[in-house]
Amino acid sequence: MKKVLVTGATGFLGSYVLKELKGKYDIISVGRNEGKLMKMKRENNELECIKADLSDIKAVLELPKADTVVHSAALSTVWGAKKEFVRNNITATENIIKYCKEKKVKRLVYISTPSVYTAKKDRFNVRENEFDKNNKLNYYIETKIAAEKIVLDAESSDLEVIVIRPKGLIGIGDTSILPRIIEANRKIGIPVFKGNEDILADMTSVENVAYSVLLCMEKDGISGEVFNISNGEPTSQKKLLGYVAESLGTKFRYKKLSFGRVYAAASLLEGIYKVFGIKKEPLLTRYTVCTLAFSQTLSIEKAEKLLGYKPRVSLEDEIKRFGKFYKENGFVK
Repeated sequence: MKKVLVTGATGFLGSYVLKELKGKYDIISVGRNEGKLMKMKRENNELECIKADLSDIKAVLELPKADTVVHSAALSTVWGAKKEFVRNNITATENIIKYCKEKKVKRLVYISTPSVYTAKKDRFNVRENEFDKNNKLNYYIETKIAAEKIVLDAESSDLEVIVIRPKGLIGIGDTSILPRIIEANRKIGIPVFKGNEDILADMTSVENVAYSVLLCMEKDGISGEVFNISNGEPTSQKKLLGYVAESLGTKFRYKKLSFGRVYAAASLLEGIYKVFGIKKEPLLTRYTVCTLAFSQTLSIEKAEKLLGYKPRVSLEDEIKRFGKFYKENGFVK
């Protein structure tokens, strides 16, 4: 059986990638959370689990040889010190490339982000080449764009490389999108920037993303390609929130806000936090405001055509499963 090395294995997406690959590959799981790695090993004794700092080239080159690498590890947040983003997103990726070359890895699948498309405007049916390579809205976007280039530049006759940009991952284990929405509703209500005009949200069941990773590992003739991944069902924000509210047995409150004023406040807050070196994420960031205020939908035509990608879990079903889990485990206050 072929071997695959999965970085970021203890993360949200990484854990689902492991489930998708179980029984199909021998898996080397690499992560930073030792507790989670130990738990994973207890649950599946056949799983090889290794704690490693990917910014340490010595540690990376000591990792066991694999035929394929899925590089999912990243510092994925909207706020933090630039050096930490560089270390975790750029240096770590450079080290993974060095590992691939030294270990003669045949294929590298890199998990990037559609955050690279973020702008102060609505964007519909965005294709893979339609992004600003100089987007510096935050350090996460800046370093992910740089890491993508590192990966794509490493393509050779010996190493095939593929990049995916999965949009808005949701599912059981999500600690970002749906939990933040629920908490915002509990505290202040859901921000609305366009009055009665609704925005379109494009999200993805994490299981569908894990499936797309498998396709990227196995499809021939796709080296050097970048793929958008989503559920392919752009839906109004209020409709999606309706699914969430129904699954939780609750209601959402909406709060009308001025985009210009909130964006200006976010800019001011970011400036203050940078000047005073405050590590905690500001209550508002420009990225978060843009994400809430504008529609952004992705074209997945390329993934459908070249990968044969077709979502297996609908957004409504994924949200219902999340809500059921959230309630049954006492997260609803």
